[in-house]
Amino acid sequence: MLRLLSDPDVPFTNNQAEKDGHMMKVKQKISGGFRSDDGANTFITNRTVVSTAKKQGWNVLQTLTQVTQDPRALIQSLRLA
Repeated sequence: MLRLLSDPDVPFTNNQAEKDGHMMKVKQKISGGFRSDDGANTFITNRTVVSTAKKQGWNVLQTLTQVTQDPRALIQSLRLA
């Protein structure tokens, strides 16, 4: 909780977490919800991958195309970059 005092890169608020959850509510309002649990889970997974890629500075397109092949190898290669 007090890590932000010693590390200036740690944000003071949880605004980024709020923003990440906001898209789910927008999708629900526009379409009236999800038709199935699988559809909701797929949407959440895709949004999580895109959000993480953006935050880490990864190429989003590369991440999306490689994540289906071997997620562990993709994560390892992107960490090294």
